[in-house]
Amino acid sequence: MNRVSSQRARRRLLAGPLLALLFSCVPLACAQSENYEFNDSHFHLTNNIQEGPTIRDLLSMMGNKVGRSTVFGVPLQQEWLYGVDGDRAPTYYLHSDAPLYYYSFTDAWIAMAYKSLSKEQQSRLDPMITGFNPADMYAVDHIRRVLQTFPGVFTGIGEFTIHKEFVSAKIPGAVASLTDPALDRILDFAAESGLVVILHNDIDIPFAKEGSGPAYFNQVQALFKRHPKTTIIWAHMGLGRTIRPPANHAAMIEAILRDPALSNLYVDISWDEVAKYFVASPDATKSLAGLMQRHPDRFLFGTDGAAPTDLARYLKVFQQYEPLWKSLDPETSRKVRLQNYERIFNEGRRKVRQWESAHVSGPDLK
Repeated sequence: MNRVSSQRARRRLLAGPLLALLFSCVPLACAQSENYEFNDSHFHLTNNIQEGPTIRDLLSMMGNKVGRSTVFGVPLQQEWLYGVDGDRAPTYYLHSDAPLYYYSFTDAWIAMAYKSLSKEQQSRLDPMITGFNPADMYAVDHIRRVLQTFPGVFTGIGEFTIHKEFVSAKIPGAVASLTDPALDRILDFAAESGLVVILHNDIDIPFAKEGSGPAYFNQVQALFKRHPKTTIIWAHMGLGRTIRPPANHAAMIEAILRDPALSNLYVDISWDEVAKYFVASPDATKSLAGLMQRHPDRFLFGTDGAAPTDLARYLKVFQQYEPLWKSLDPETSRKVRLQNYERIFNEGRRKVRQWESAHVSGPDLK
């Protein structure tokens, strides 16, 4: 055996104990979380111009209320074109007619911020890879390179977007599609590596004609079925700012959750623009609570915080859902707020670290 091969073999032997040490931290985080209000399955550390609180600011906001959180950037950078906006610098995708573009550096930014923390602080966060174009057949190579460059950091991919109101049309180039082989390649690799996927895809088009069927429901359901070994979280239950729940929305979600071929699928209820639908009336709250209590293992709460500047903004969506928390039985409430996150992301951590131990070698493996 030559010297290089010998060094690689020793690193592989060392990987096992290191991984075991890493995994030993997971039950501790799980046990501690019962002392918190919720775990956050959907959190953007940065906004559309890559600004936001520091990762230590996030931990300070989490404090004794939030046990664990995903952490990811916004993959789409809003351009500031002087010919469009002049001196008025846009900070959000609705602030300008200028296009968006994929900002891949967000993954390195998140990774380096995470690596600056202590092990105890890291145990409360699950970084996610977002800086890729899902219409690009090479996107999966970006994801693989991120894992190889920053082993021991990431737990999943997302939130990334296929169809989203007002956003999709602002991205130059090929339009992302639920039927694109590039997307299938991404989800296949997520299954292979154990990466948890947070996918944003609207269930319908903005301002859909009254009585029409949701434009994307059949395609998104078919996508989920093509990837039964991939752990997928469907962000916002397919809803959005103008994507209102269709008349049979609860029945559609329930049909998916009852389908044994889709046991890999979960849904989150993040974003204040989604919460508004479910707290609009006692009947709307009761309908969602009933759905959750029939499928308590399949829902996650997330804030969809996008670079919040203070605790009040960070906790806004959790407090907005107060009528829902009061409507749920205690066991379902704990699962939605805390336990489902732990089960899904603990398993994601374990699988990704296992994949890294088999595919990454070097002194940075940890």
